[in-house]
Amino acid sequence: MAGIQQLGDVRSGKLAGNIAAFGRALRRAGVRTDAMRIALATEAVTLVGVEDKLDLSAAMEAVMVSREQDRLVFRELFDAWFRDPELANKLLAQMLPSAEGKAEPSKRRPRVREALSPPRHAVKPAAPTKPDEEIKFDAAMTASDRQRLQHADFNALGAAEYRLVERLARDVTLPVPRLPTRRLRPAGDAGSAHARMHWPGVLHEAARTGGEILRLPRLARREQPLPLLVLVDVSGSMERYARLLLAFLHAATRRAGRRDVFAFGTRLTDLTPAFRLADTDAMLGAASLAIDDFAGGTRLGGSLAELRQSHARRLIGRRTLVLVISDGLDTGEPDLLETELQWLKRHSRRLLWLNPLLRFEGYAPLARGAAVLHRHADAMLAVHNLNALEQLAASLAALMRASR
Repeated sequence: MAGIQQLGDVRSGKLAGNIAAFGRALRRAGVRTDAMRIALATEAVTLVGVEDKLDLSAAMEAVMVSREQDRLVFRELFDAWFRDPELANKLLAQMLPSAEGKAEPSKRRPRVREALSPPRHAVKPAAPTKPDEEIKFDAAMTASDRQRLQHADFNALGAAEYRLVERLARDVTLPVPRLPTRRLRPAGDAGSAHARMHWPGVLHEAARTGGEILRLPRLARREQPLPLLVLVDVSGSMERYARLLLAFLHAATRRAGRRDVFAFGTRLTDLTPAFRLADTDAMLGAASLAIDDFAGGTRLGGSLAELRQSHARRLIGRRTLVLVISDGLDTGEPDLLETELQWLKRHSRRLLWLNPLLRFEGYAPLARGAAVLHRHADAMLAVHNLNALEQLAASLAALMRASR
């Protein structure tokens, strides 16, 4: 190691300590790393050296990052962490309990900002209070945080907040609209407004009572939830929404009837087998293994063409409710998307576009793909925060009542 410049503050020369602290910062940012990966990073730095920052970053990224969605977070945090000594000292000073002045507004990702913020255990504890007062204080803070997270955009959440919101999203109910079928069921004596008389049953009851009619059996049409077809955009611009919305849909449609789920980016991926798993975390793990084009481009037209060619039977007549979850930033050919959306509309009951970009006031679908999708969609609904997810159920019910 002679002649090799150490990382971080060259006056201390603590290479292993700096890498270990960087690994802890990665964990705070939500990147899956452990002691073994940190040890491998130390060994990689020893082999590569620190003369070239790009080589150093690539070597550490190769052993510390295992998920594609964590690469940009790693690179941004690496640039902020391993700087010249003066900037590193300022960064460390900001992480101490007391820092002079106010930090300038940061343009970093929320996960990186959270990783570089002062850890909670470093904050000086407040004066002890009575147990009753502590309970009231914690309850007020919890209610306040819950209210704030209800309206917080998924893309602006830190790692800890994102995990909490993902758990809260699983508790949001989404009653799938139900429509009457051709099959009938006993409706009881009173029945409903649309029940009809069951004359064979009336005669059967009369025969049992010596010809007297004591009750009038009625029949009503059975109701069943609409078949669901969900298409989830997993491109780079939808990175922060895809996982959370998949968790929401898995839990919210657990008691629904038939549901088919596909992820699309540069290609179509069938997630229906993963959605058959009862545990939401297990579903997310299986979906992560199945999707090999995560955080890439978006070709909705080509994905719909693959759906038509290989999975057309997933659409049950004209009863299927189709949910397209995307920001509409399609990179494919608009003509192909136009053709495939026309086919999809002919074979479904309703096509709903769930768009996270509706968080912006005055949003208009001006992009080529977005304009085509907006022209064929029956409605465009927001899915950018918890409040929007809770309103989604009411919007679905209203749309289906209008279509009867």
